[in-house]
Amino acid sequence: MDAGDGPIERRLEQLHTWGPYGLLGISVVLALVSTGQVEGRAEWELDAALVAAAVLLQLWWQLTRPRRPARGRVPSAAGTAYYAVRWAIAFTLTLSSGFFAFYASAGYMDADELIPGMWRRLGLFAGAITVAGAQCGGLPPEGVSQWAAFGALLAANSGLQTAVAHLTEQEERRSRERAETISALEAANTALRQALDENVALHAQLLVQAREAGVAEERRRLAAEIHDTLAQGLTGIIAQLQVVAAVPDLAGARVHVERASALARHSLGEARRSVHNLAPVALADDGLPEALKKTVAEWGERTGVRCEFTVTGTGEQLHDEIAATLLRITQEALSNTARHAAATRVGVTLSFMGDEVTLDVRDDGRGFDPVAVPARNGTGGFGLDGMRARAERIAGHLAVESEPGHGTALSARVPLVRHDR
Repeated sequence: MDAGDGPIERRLEQLHTWGPYGLLGISVVLALVSTGQVEGRAEWELDAALVAAAVLLQLWWQLTRPRRPARGRVPSAAGTAYYAVRWAIAFTLTLSSGFFAFYASAGYMDADELIPGMWRRLGLFAGAITVAGAQCGGLPPEGVSQWAAFGALLAANSGLQTAVAHLTEQEERRSRERAETISALEAANTALRQALDENVALHAQLLVQAREAGVAEERRRLAAEIHDTLAQGLTGIIAQLQVVAAVPDLAGARVHVERASALARHSLGEARRSVHNLAPVALADDGLPEALKKTVAEWGERTGVRCEFTVTGTGEQLHDEIAATLLRITQEALSNTARHAAATRVGVTLSFMGDEVTLDVRDDGRGFDPVAVPARNGTGGFGLDGMRARAERIAGHLAVESEPGHGTALSARVPLVRHDR
């Protein structure tokens, strides 16, 4: 029901409750006023009894009828019986005095909620007989002219009521269709809301799974590198020192000590390289834009290369994994620029674009052919393959554009995942 339908429904409810009382009262008053014209009629005692019966009938129906809005009621057998008894009382009273046709017209107000289906037309027709009889001078008609007037009045009344009933049925049908449409839309909205909630939950679940997978992958990487480098290096150091203890001459011992020292230095380098992927210290107190700004400024001071940092779009507090990945890619890109590009200007841009974050690093250095990138030589860093793997690990991708003599442009595009709260 619309918000504006409440007062209308209440007025209809009041009309259906008190309307028959009012029409009966008007009929009684007019009939009593006209008693001078009908003095000596013995049936007034019967009329009084019928008026009392009409009042009792109305009280009974007022106490037993369903307490629902008129538009929501379904015709019942009790309602049909109430309508029929009320019509019979009104018809009998109208035979005594035509003024009781006012009471008989009460059937026009509530036939749609009391009588089901096609029986409703019959109830309206019965009411039209009573009203037309009163209008033509009383029932039964006397003479041809009165019968003709009765027939014309009956046709007019029943035709008018049939048209009104038809319009009422059409309005009820449209109301039911609107209610069904609203129910369907509410069901669709509920389903859509549930789907959106499920999508949010699925996204969160996928993010947790991706984070767990990243943690597991990092643990496997560290375990493998410790096994392949540190563990083997320490084993070799122990073996060399054990040999030193058994060598009698100083020259032979020095050889094994030097070998142990070389293994220790190598293992130290491997240890530093293994922890290179852990969470950046620069992000401990600052967000990604502040950390990148400091990183770019420090790199420019250290290398003497003019380096500018720019942020576009509305900044967001990014998820730790996203921020760490972009910072590591920036550090590796600047390191590559310092070692290989011989650039005079470098630009770093962080762009927030709705559901994505883009990092662009550009320089005016010597450039290179991306297709002919040499293999890693193990001197440090991750290279383009490492940066690309970092981006792909968080569902992003990395693109490189370069040409010998025309500088290099690196672009990492990753999804914007906000910081957990």
